[in-house]
Amino acid sequence: MKTGVVTFPGSNCDDDVIDCLQRTGGFEVHPLWHKETGNLGDYRLIVLPGGFSYGDYLRCGAMAACSPIMTSIKEFADRGGLVIGICNGFQILCESGLLPGALAKNLSLNFICKDVQLKIESVNNPWTNQTVKNQLLSLPVAHGEGRYIIDDQEYETLVSNSQVLMTYQENPNGSSHHIAGICNKNKNVFGLMPHPERSTDLRSKGGLLIWKSIKSHLGMAS
Repeated sequence: MKTGVVTFPGSNCDDDVIDCLQRTGGFEVHPLWHKETGNLGDYRLIVLPGGFSYGDYLRCGAMAACSPIMTSIKEFADRGGLVIGICNGFQILCESGLLPGALAKNLSLNFICKDVQLKIESVNNPWTNQTVKNQLLSLPVAHGEGRYIIDDQEYETLVSNSQVLMTYQENPNGSSHHIAGICNKNKNVFGLMPHPERSTDLRSKGGLLIWKSIKSHLGMAS
């Protein structure tokens, strides 16, 4: 499955994602530079990795959201292509309008780096179909601006469309309604603050279920 992993200036988890996908098997991984343009039609999955794109100046993800490749990614997503944004990638997806809401500074104003317990809220999607509802996963977080915020009306829309895919058991950053990861209405764009690539063959291995879900959705052998 042809998969693109985007590198922005300041990305530092791109190689981690590439290594993870290659070891997970079945992913034909191609690095993509943020200035690339063109049709992504032959790709099956695009990953926006974690890091500190453009040094997190202005707002986290705001400058990366204006990178040339994001026009192609928006077109790719509009055609139903799968896009996942992890940590800084989640911030970029929100800043670009591909996902609702925004990410703000943690309530503690501290950088948080630790394992967290997550509860699966929805499984009828490409991202968590190999889990069961209310299942608990342990994944690591590492962020200073991971507090997901959304107004009450938009939150009700997320809930009614089953767009909240995972929540924190113990909220580490003050996110609204304990939200850790959401998808768009069409379910093909997913953003989460925890790092599944750091929990695939080490630690809890909870992240492996995310990659298995993608493979299952696309009809790939596990």
